[in-house]
Parts: sequence; C-alpha cells; structure tokens
Amino acid sequence: MKVLRIAHVQLAMPPGQEERARAFYTGALGIPEVDRPGKLMRRGGVWFESGTLKVHLATDPTFHPSQRAHPALEVTGLLELTQQIREHGYTVIEDEPIAGVLRAYAYDPFGNRIELIEECA
Repeated sequence: MKVLRIAHVQLAMPPGQEERARAFYTGALGIPEVDRPGKLMRRGGVWFESGTLKVHLATDPTFHPSQRAHPALEVTGLLELTQQIREHGYTVIEDEPIAGVLRAYAYDPFGNRIELIEECA
C-alpha cells in the first residue's frame, strides 16, 4: 500500500460566489471549469480542471480564507501569468526564488493564497 499523489485540492469559498470563482480560476488563471457529478451539482461550489490539475471550491457558510495553508500550482510563463492576473484586478505578491524555482502568490477573490511556481535554470 502507498499514497500515489494528490487527486485534487479543495478550497473553501463563501456561499453564492461561484461567478467570482469563475472569474479568477478560469478568467485570470485559465483553468477550465468542469461539471460536478450527480448529487454534487445541487450543492454550492465549482470545479476547475485541466489534465491532472484539479482545483475544487466548496461553499462554507462559516468561510475564512486560507492565507497560510495553500496549494502551489506549477506554471510556465510565470511573469506573463502574474501580469494577466493583475490585469484581471487580483493581487499578486512576488517572492524570492528558492532552489531553482521562481515563485509568486496570487489571492483569489475570497482571500485564499495560491502559490505559483516555475522551474528555472
């Protein structure tokens, strides 16, 4: 027995904010939305997936943003992506590179921190 990989990351958001989630995750980050299966369609929330990248947002009536715990998304074209995120009106904070990785943090419309990393030479 062994754990293989992360199947998806789930973040929380306030109820009724699906359009704001779409604007960030699809609009600014470019991750397509996918339909949720069966009974989950009746619940609030929204899923974004592209290949093995899967970010799911679920509603939480007692929502508090995740500012310390966060997913790290591996990207290409970090500088262009952070510019695109800013053009969509979201906050980006650049961080110092570590061990051959360029890094920045973006904050979704609910205050969840999303780390963006790009391997560099």
